[in-house]
Amino acid sequence: MSFSAAPKSLGKARTALFVAARCHLCERALEVVREVCGDDFELVAIDGVPELEARYREWIPVVEVDGTRAFSYFVPPEALRRRLADA
Repeated sequence: MSFSAAPKSLGKARTALFVAARCHLCERALEVVREVCGDDFELVAIDGVPELEARYREWIPVVEVDGTRAFSYFVPPEALRRRLADA
């Protein structure tokens, strides 16, 4: 996983998944986001990046759509699809 500041886009919406190493919830969220978005999202590892650790650590995994937090902890596939369709 690598850090990137600019999320990619899915249609009009920019989607980013913030994760940390050894996080089983992150692994599940990654499966869901890949199922819904394919490869059209940004995977951001927060490990070792102080500003990301401070912002996301207690909430991971976090999915942001267009820079706004859409999901924390658990990502329901249908809810993510609806959120992206509305973006």
